[in-house]
Amino acid sequence: MATTPRTRTGDTALTTAETAFELLTCEPAPLVFDARPVPGLPDTTMPLHELRKLLMDGRYDSNTTDELWRQLAHHAREWGPAWVVGAIGVALPALTHLAAKISRGYTRHADDVDSAVLAGFLQALRAADLTPPRLWLRLCWAAWRAGAAVVKADDGEELPLDLPTGSRSPRMPYGHPDLLLGRAAAAGLITAEAAELISATRFGDALIEQLAAEKGVTASVLRMRRRRAERVVAAAVTRGDLSGPSRSSGCQETAMAA
Repeated sequence: MATTPRTRTGDTALTTAETAFELLTCEPAPLVFDARPVPGLPDTTMPLHELRKLLMDGRYDSNTTDELWRQLAHHAREWGPAWVVGAIGVALPALTHLAAKISRGYTRHADDVDSAVLAGFLQALRAADLTPPRLWLRLCWAAWRAGAAVVKADDGEELPLDLPTGSRSPRMPYGHPDLLLGRAAAAGLITAEAAELISATRFGDALIEQLAAEKGVTASVLRMRRRRAERVVAAAVTRGDLSGPSRSSGCQETAMAA
């Protein structure tokens, strides 16, 4: 979380959230967080803006980060709107950094990306399961996916200004990534399990460490399996094999041989 909010022109969802956070944490009565139950943090209470600065200046292990965000998410869910603003404010340096990375090259969509990142984080803050590990990572991943969806939806919908208008062939292959994975599995290029692994970890909420623990393997082994399957799918996309109806399962041997 050691990132500095980017400078934006005009008001966006993130800059508005920052203003609300500043009002919430100003004297004489800033909103105060009890850090004593969180292992690794100072054994005291502190205003939320001091908590945010502490997190930006230091590095904390996953146990500390998980417990901190369990506390903040619980407060946001149980203690009213002020704590929703407070939790978002603590996350704002990271959210601003994520939004800047997503909107790079898509400047005209920067405001929409800001809004989507904030909405994605807020949804996860309200609804994510607080029990599994890597809570902070899962909250950020939800924000990232929401923001990325804005630029993905626009990608390819408009012609560059320096190209003539007119008919053009749709990009190959056609369809959502999950559809491509389904075609690859149906064609026998990859297994259904591999397709599910890619979908769950690349486009869903699943963490590869959690899936590895459930399967009784290491995360590195699962990453290797995913990488191999992704290479097969990428090669099929390059050849144009996934742009039409699924092929027979006999293709699996050819793909493995390649």
